[in-house]
Amino acid sequence: MLAVLPQLLVSGVATGMLYALIALSLTVGYRATTVVNFGHGDMVMAGAYAALVLVGWGLPYAPALLLALAGLFLLGAATQRALLQPILAGPHLSLAMMALAIGYAMRGAARMEWGSEVVTLPRPYEQDAFMLGTVVLTMDELVIAGVVLALLAALVVIINLTPVGRLIQAVFQSQRGAALVGLDVHSFHGAMWGAGAALGAAGGILLGLLVPLTPDIGVYTLIRGFAAMTLGGFGSPIGAVVGGVVLGVMEKLLGFYVSTVFIDITAYLVTILVLLIWPSGLFGRRAAVRV
Repeated sequence: MLAVLPQLLVSGVATGMLYALIALSLTVGYRATTVVNFGHGDMVMAGAYAALVLVGWGLPYAPALLLALAGLFLLGAATQRALLQPILAGPHLSLAMMALAIGYAMRGAARMEWGSEVVTLPRPYEQDAFMLGTVVLTMDELVIAGVVLALLAALVVIINLTPVGRLIQAVFQSQRGAALVGLDVHSFHGAMWGAGAALGAAGGILLGLLVPLTPDIGVYTLIRGFAAMTLGGFGSPIGAVVGGVVLGVMEKLLGFYVSTVFIDITAYLVTILVLLIWPSGLFGRRAAVRV
């Protein structure tokens, strides 16, 4: 049984990297607005389908991916400004319901086009495998890990070393204070939700390389991204990555050594336990969360 442990750990880290990217995209929007987007999973789904459509039109892979990310950025920014911003001062429940309604509307649009059809996104690279001792590494795992680490490094640099990062931290600390010193908080919110949607689209595209796409795939991604974000700490990019990796490893280990049922329920259990025992997560701060 222990002989397969290294392979489980590697597979868990690779899966967790994908969860981490979804959590990162949630974190970007939350860090700017302190509002959790419960329709974000369907943004992830939309990114994968946008890439599928553009590649199907015959566009080269790189331009298709860039256009898909740009399209989701615009969609995320537009939905925040047009649908969420007008009710931002209302009850918190109204924000959650609006985000859910946006997500369900996007899912319904995807069902109108593809129905229950299962489609796959072609890989832009050869599906190779490499041996590292007794552990098998696939090209999919290497690509996902590389993309997530590159995006994390870029976010850390942006947040900590650039004027944009100082704006993000200022708005996260106090939106009213940021507005008083002249920052256009409304436009900033839209831009950050757009950035979160684009990051989520990147996660959806990577997920589409691994599993068949359906309009309901956003539910899968939202639950795991939210669990990783909760575990790592709300608002922490590094926490999102660590939480995603830990969640991926837990799913693999519990699914193999205890029961395969845990592959489906680990994210729910992690969310419940963390919120009960350690609400701030591994790298978060204690704060009230707007939903």
